[in-house]
Amino acid sequence: MFEPSAMQTVEVLSLVCAIGLAAGKIRVMGISLGVAFVFFIGILAGHLGLAVNPQMLDYAQSFGLILFVYCLGLSVGPGFFGSLAHEGLSLNMWGLAVILLGTVMAVALCPLTGISLPDMAGLLCGATTNTPALGAAQQTLAQMSLPQSGAALGCAVTYPLGVVGVILAILVLRKLLVKPADLKPSHDSDENETFIARFNVVNPALRGKNIAEIASMTHFRFIISRIWRNNEVIVPKSVTTLQQNDRLMVVTKKDEVDALEILFGQRLQQEDWNRDEIDWNALDTKMESKVVVLTRPMLNGKQLGNLHVRQTYRVNISRITRGDITLLATPDLRLQYGDRLHIVGDPKSVDAVEAFFGNSVKSLNEPNLAAVFIGIILGLALGAVPLNLPGMSIPVKMGIAGGPIVVGILVGAFGPRFHLITYTTRSASLMLRKLGLSLYLACLGLDSGAHFFETVVRPEGLLWVGVGFLLTIVPVLLVGAVALRMHKFDFGTICGILCGSMANPMALAYANDTLDGDSASVSYATVYPLGMFLRVIIIQVMLMFLL
Repeated sequence: MFEPSAMQTVEVLSLVCAIGLAAGKIRVMGISLGVAFVFFIGILAGHLGLAVNPQMLDYAQSFGLILFVYCLGLSVGPGFFGSLAHEGLSLNMWGLAVILLGTVMAVALCPLTGISLPDMAGLLCGATTNTPALGAAQQTLAQMSLPQSGAALGCAVTYPLGVVGVILAILVLRKLLVKPADLKPSHDSDENETFIARFNVVNPALRGKNIAEIASMTHFRFIISRIWRNNEVIVPKSVTTLQQNDRLMVVTKKDEVDALEILFGQRLQQEDWNRDEIDWNALDTKMESKVVVLTRPMLNGKQLGNLHVRQTYRVNISRITRGDITLLATPDLRLQYGDRLHIVGDPKSVDAVEAFFGNSVKSLNEPNLAAVFIGIILGLALGAVPLNLPGMSIPVKMGIAGGPIVVGILVGAFGPRFHLITYTTRSASLMLRKLGLSLYLACLGLDSGAHFFETVVRPEGLLWVGVGFLLTIVPVLLVGAVALRMHKFDFGTICGILCGSMANPMALAYANDTLDGDSASVSYATVYPLGMFLRVIIIQVMLMFLL
């Protein structure tokens, strides 16, 4: 046996990750474990006696966890607070019910089963497939000078059924309680995105009024990108006066189209203007429509209205695509590095504004890693801040799991306001998250694998598996059943809530494969960030208060 060294640690971790990621692609009955299989390969490697350098293992495990949770927070940050302002609050309340019910069950089962609270914390983390919460629990136990091995073993024992338990619960709910009407999505996934329509101005009340005056007459928001007047095509300004029988190309929200039809008088429905394959430049020869990418750093975080683009360059910005979402180009919208702006104007003006915004697509291929490392530093600093809560003798810390995810969300949401470039390509973001999670799971498996099988075969090991399965399936079944009975959400939305509150992307993949629409993904993305953060905090509070 070779003496453990840094090089051997890298080799073992790479081998575990490679085998685990490859095996995770195998699908059994339509279900695959994905990156979670790295954890089980790590357990097997630890059981077979592969020794690694303990300090290197601790470093890789901590760095992997930090990288994963920070990049996760960074990716969900831009839409996090916006989702809370709409239906997100209601969705997160249901997710909170799942979390609290599972936590109360875990505490209540301690005296009934004789399982110690540190071990039960590990069972709860494994049952909810929440590895950041396990990292927080281990940090709390270390601060209290208590052993951490039981929590890690508990997570390892209950994690497999935690993965499949949510899927089983979804199957039971669908079989026993779901009606055909519940399977139809209750809302469009793009309800907050833009919608393009054409209107004919026939409302006599608009005669002699300019666009600014008309906009002040209603609380609905819209952008007029072009006006056809007789044989002339006009790029309108706020002072442009509308005339009878003007034909308008309007960008608005889908649920506001009917109201704008009343405002303008008539909607022209000859063609669907929201198809991807429309050639906008074929509409007229005098106007050019172009998508320009914002790559000029000094414009990051600026409000669109403060740039006076329409007055300076005589062009219209109708909408802005950010990631997978298309936003209405309102004056109060803050621009972000990497935004794709849809611009309409004469060719010379469009060329001029293109230079103003940068439009250097090549620069987008280089992620701003400095922002990632700065965010990690701030996240670790926040995680080290002691929080004194009433009734607790030891201050609570967010630790390496809680601090970085909070800072990631804040930086992703508000970074552009401070001119911090947080843009990264989707592939780079996914790679960083998967790399971090793979490292963490491999280290976690290696650390707990040495005693995993001997723990499972003991009587208390079987007890742990049973308790973990209850902690997984009971909260999901109860909350899911109540939500279905109240008929507030469609089944896809409920599945997303359950998967997000249990931090279970594998169950989400199953829901997406078996349900129409993407309501499950929408609710999952809304619930997952807050749910993960709350589990990180609640697991620490549980240990601090009750130990």
